[in-house]
Amino acid sequence: MSIKPLADRVLVEPKEAETKTAGGLIIPDTAKEKPQQGKIIAVGPGKKDEPMELHVGDDVLYGKYAGTTVTLDGKDYLIMRQDDVVAII
Repeated sequence: MSIKPLADRVLVEPKEAETKTAGGLIIPDTAKEKPQQGKIIAVGPGKKDEPMELHVGDDVLYGKYAGTTVTLDGKDYLIMRQDDVVAII
């Protein structure tokens, strides 16, 4: 995979959605919630007045509707702005 985000954007690999509840019930695909955490795969250089605070390999939390979904090599990723990331875990 060869992709380099521009400016203050990052490429995130979303974490898989939970398949079981805490009680052991299996969640069907139609009822799974969109994951809100993932791992940073690539980062852009940042903006002149706003340096990048995120690094490759960081585990992050992001907003529910953040980012644009892209498919690379058969895998889904999200491209989002650094501002869409809520926290580093």
